[in-house]
Amino acid sequence: MTTDSPVQAATATLSAIRAKVEAGERLSLADGRLLFQTPDLWSVCELADTVRRRLHGDRAYYNINRHLNYSNVCALSCKFCEFYRKDGEDGSYTRDMEYVKQQAREAVENGATEMHCVGGLHPKLPFSYYTDLVRTIRETAREMGSDLHVKAFTAVEIVHLAKIAKKYRVDDRAAGIRYVLSELKAAGLGSLPGGGAEVFDDRVHDEAYKGKIRSDVWLDVHRIAHELGMNTNATMLYGHIERREERLVHLDMLRRAQDLALWQMGYEASGEENRWGAEDTDSGHLGAGEAGDPGMGAPVITLTRVGVVKPLEFVGQGELRTSGRGAAGVRPDGPGAGSAGGPLPDHRGSGAAASRGYFQTIIPLPFFPDGCDLEHLPGPTGLENLRSLAVARLMLDNFPHVKAFWIMQTLPMAQLMLQSGADDIDGTVVWYDITKVGGAGTHQEVSVWSLTKAIREAGFEPVERDTLYRPVVREGKAWRVG
Repeated sequence: MTTDSPVQAATATLSAIRAKVEAGERLSLADGRLLFQTPDLWSVCELADTVRRRLHGDRAYYNINRHLNYSNVCALSCKFCEFYRKDGEDGSYTRDMEYVKQQAREAVENGATEMHCVGGLHPKLPFSYYTDLVRTIRETAREMGSDLHVKAFTAVEIVHLAKIAKKYRVDDRAAGIRYVLSELKAAGLGSLPGGGAEVFDDRVHDEAYKGKIRSDVWLDVHRIAHELGMNTNATMLYGHIERREERLVHLDMLRRAQDLALWQMGYEASGEENRWGAEDTDSGHLGAGEAGDPGMGAPVITLTRVGVVKPLEFVGQGELRTSGRGAAGVRPDGPGAGSAGGPLPDHRGSGAAASRGYFQTIIPLPFFPDGCDLEHLPGPTGLENLRSLAVARLMLDNFPHVKAFWIMQTLPMAQLMLQSGADDIDGTVVWYDITKVGGAGTHQEVSVWSLTKAIREAGFEPVERDTLYRPVVREGKAWRVG
């Protein structure tokens, strides 16, 4: 009598999940548990690659960007962070506007299409510093003939800015968040990064980063940004004290929030029920129970079914022009029917959907223990990195993109991730203090040649994109959206 090997048994068990993936159906948390538990990692990666190729074919995206960490002074003391310093402490810094202007000039001179700005929660800087920062970058770039996009400030920073602007009220936090985002957008802010999400779980929050905003507040910031027409991103910091189950809940809360964003853009439901079932409820996080559904009652909406258009095509390259019958996945009577404006917040069409944003990408980030208060932990293995990204691609059926952030994953690992669900490896970066200080051990800059070479070696066609995933056409040092 022969006995199946663990991998053979796991492959048989994965068959039901494979059928769902091939049909473009939503995976349950139970499916996610199996994806994390199965010893057959390569089948999990293969399934994620199936979804990735359905969405993007052989394309893999990169961009030419510049990072600006404007200050490492922070009022918080998160256990996993070695970046922060207290005001006046040796090694602390805060950049002035002359420094910001110089960074913007260098970004434009090097052909960057994006400036990515994040920093600590400085207890003394006025709100005007942040609007000045955005405005300085935009005005400097425009003087040089560039439409440099500013992607800046995590949800944690946005709430901090609402507090220092004296606009934040516990009983009406949305008003303060909306005020800050509106002022920053008027100054030239184009989109939000995805940092500060960490893992949406109260236990993990209270033990590792208690002073940070909780998951419901983080989701509120991004929901309001979407309502104001800004696209945003999301992260998941894994490999520290969280459990795999908590990662799954984190991903599920993100996809419910994306259900809402896409529903408000005019996407039609996928015909599946979206509710907290008994097996999917965990009293340890704010997505269930007291805080309610982060999707706020929106139906299941997936982008992984064959023929469903991605949001960028929906809102706007002129590639999708809906008629009375609409387009695949888009409600014919939805707010976006017939809209064909550009995807930039300040250039979109007149349709209601064209004024709304959505989550563009998920960036799974591995925890680095060196030098922080959790340095006794081992951090994730390379195999766990691959699995976490592949599971994110499979669970987040309504996120257009999954990014393998090379500066934290390393470029060789990013190549493997391109074959395991990722379609983007970020950009040239130049300088990134957060993981450099944290002992990530990766270079802070990579050339376009190295990025495109790595992508081709992984078997994909490199496509330069801007922040909003529009293809970039180069004409010498000048660039334009293709």
